[in-house]
Amino acid sequence: MSYRLLAEIVLIMHALFIAFVIGGLALIVAGALRRWNWIRNLWFRTAHLAAIGIVVAESWFGGICPLTVWESRLREAAGEAGYRQSFVAHWLRQIIFYDITPEVFTALYTGFGILVVLAWLWAPPRLDRH
Repeated sequence: MSYRLLAEIVLIMHALFIAFVIGGLALIVAGALRRWNWIRNLWFRTAHLAAIGIVVAESWFGGICPLTVWESRLREAAGEAGYRQSFVAHWLRQIIFYDITPEVFTALYTGFGILVVLAWLWAPPRLDRH
């Protein structure tokens, strides 16, 4: 398997992770309003809270997402250019051509994490016992 293909797989995994974090909160809020029982699944909610928790902790401690590092190294091994900044910063710059400082990302991640915690309190998960 080529380094480029591996880099693309890591990119897809990264995009799916982001979709899980953002889409997960949207589904939790919609599900709470529509009384969908599955959004209260403890495993789903714990995984969701842990996912944003990792992102927030990385941001607070100045870390870079391992998926970003892996993809960048794989691209460099394939002879391509790696990232000079975080995955999200890179793609936001590509999409909207606007630089955002790491402090703004930390504030955004932290704010999103607070929303996830509030959703946890508003529509708490339940452990199904069947």
